[in-house]
Amino acid sequence: MILVNGQPTGIVDAGDRGLAYGDGVFRTLRTRAGQPLWWRDHYRKLAADCAALGLACPDEARLHAEVCGAAVAGEGVVRITVTRGAGTRGYAVPPGLVTTRIVSPAPLPAYAEDTAPDDVTVRWCTLRLARQPRLAGIKHLNRLENVLARAEWDDPAIFEGLLCDDGGAVIGGVMSNLLVARGGDLYTPDLSQCGVAGVARARLLRAAARLGIRTHIDRLPPAAILAADEVMICNSVIGVRRVARLDTKAWPPAGWTDTLKTALDEDAD
Repeated sequence: MILVNGQPTGIVDAGDRGLAYGDGVFRTLRTRAGQPLWWRDHYRKLAADCAALGLACPDEARLHAEVCGAAVAGEGVVRITVTRGAGTRGYAVPPGLVTTRIVSPAPLPAYAEDTAPDDVTVRWCTLRLARQPRLAGIKHLNRLENVLARAEWDDPAIFEGLLCDDGGAVIGGVMSNLLVARGGDLYTPDLSQCGVAGVARARLLRAAARLGIRTHIDRLPPAAILAADEVMICNSVIGVRRVARLDTKAWPPAGWTDTLKTALDEDAD
């Protein structure tokens, strides 16, 4: 059941600025038995992203109730979308707009089920992400770069593609953040210029601090990925997955994925 402003409907105003200009933000979260996982983290990130674009964030209690009401039975996924609302044509924002909120549930995809393989194969994408610090880290609705990058392969054996920015630094996956273990420390790409700072990534950085693991947020070249002891991808739907192969490079397990997978859920809501 899709909810638009709390009402069960899949209809959105054709003049909505989210549709016309990508003027909005979204979050994708996992649900279990009708309850959203990591809710506090997701809502805080939604509020921060809304603030960055000057959007009014939905009331937390109301939004939580809508997510719970829309969630599928058992394991599932819910996407929360917030747009600036419906307005007249033109880039200028007319006064008095009321934000649109959309809650869209879906079954848990097979690749995210607990029985799915922990080890994945990834590839380099040829598309390069444009750098725009004003939008860096925000999960905004302008995701055409990701769509084009994902269209680069149709091999079902490839789980994910890794993206670099237009300066050659590795940013992350098409649908995931990237973590690299090397020499006992944990590294993740600097997202101050582009990319999405996901909730799973934030939770893993907190978990590393609890475990006494030194973390580094750096501008990483592709060579730093290839030199890693272990490479992992993460997001709020799949959790943590170990990268077993990147094109012709292969890694044996080094123990990091199991450690972080356990720690990811220890910081309970």
